Amino acid sequence: MKWKRKANRLPPNKARKIIHVDMDAFFASVEQRDNPELRGKPIAVGGSKMRGVVAAASYEARVFGVRSAMPSVTAKRLCPHLIFVKHNFERYKEVSHQIREIFLSYTDLVEPLSLDEAFLDVTEPKRGPASATLIAKAIRQEIYETTQLTASAGVSFNKFLAKVASDINKPNGMKVITREEAPAFLASLPVKDFHGVGKKTAERMGRMGFRSGADLMALSELEMASRFGKMGRHLYKIVNGLDDRPVNPNRIRKSVGAERTYSEDVSTRAIMRGKLDWLAEKIFSYLKERDNYGRTITLKMKSPDFIIHTRSKSFSGEVRSLSALKEIAYQLLDENIEDVPVVRLLGLNVSNLERENPDGVQLLIPFDGEEE
Repeated sequence: MKWKRKANRLPPNKARKIIHVDMDAFFASVEQRDNPELRGKPIAVGGSKMRGVVAAASYEARVFGVRSAMPSVTAKRLCPHLIFVKHNFERYKEVSHQIREIFLSYTDLVEPLSLDEAFLDVTEPKRGPASATLIAKAIRQEIYETTQLTASAGVSFNKFLAKVASDINKPNGMKVITREEAPAFLASLPVKDFHGVGKKTAERMGRMGFRSGADLMALSELEMASRFGKMGRHLYKIVNGLDDRPVNPNRIRKSVGAERTYSEDVSTRAIMRGKLDWLAEKIFSYLKERDNYGRTITLKMKSPDFIIHTRSKSFSGEVRSLSALKEIAYQLLDENIEDVPVVRLLGLNVSNLERENPDGVQLLIPFDGEEE
């Protein structure tokens, strides 16, 4: 029988010690580490001069405004001397495992968010000092000694504050927010930086006169719920420092997907079906290996003008064969090809999984090139 590590659920009056570790420009930093000729230069992982999407950008590229998920042509326009590098996803996973082992040497309560970031609960560490601040420093040092890569960290008594703090002194920095400092910090925080508040919601809240945490602190929980719906109750807790979410080492991943940006636009149904075959085979291999199947299939299509279209089909039972997965993908394609006759990207996603899937969601990062 396989036992799961339990999330640390403490009494509300006992403060947790939470660390959020975030690697600095992870994919790009691995490439620069492994290729000395790229060090100190602006690089983009994924894409090419004219096609694709940037998967990650080095800090030298970020100075010019280059960001992940940006179309390559836009990135090249912002930074004419940008160097595009093909991704090496297996290498990134290998380094991520090295980092994860360091985390686990301090605590079993590690909640990975992606390959390059995780929450750690060090309220009762397995080794090291009792201070979360000193443990964060030690972890960052061990990461550098093991991988020659830098990491930033945030330390606080809840997950939200730790995550926000890790971004403050990037790269290669650390920020601690104590319980005493939290009220003033939260009051000064722009509403867009609160968990769950997207760009459009932040704009709407701004028009209502809510631009910072201080503006929100004036509202009761009932008023928050009345003004902002379901998100309001969550926001009330976050803005008042009442985030009691435990670090969950068994974090649920509810979908598995793959997508690819192509070097040339695809404009025929037969070729699109061939591309979907390849994506379906990658996804199904992953699901079959874990004997974990899903009930909802989603097709993603991106047109040459970067408009994204998604269409889904859900079923009462799990899709348990590769042929069925391909056929559903074909149906979704056939039903929507008139709306999107030409694509630059196709993606396929399986969700509503039969059981928890603690591994990564995205099997492939988008980059320009042909299937291998």
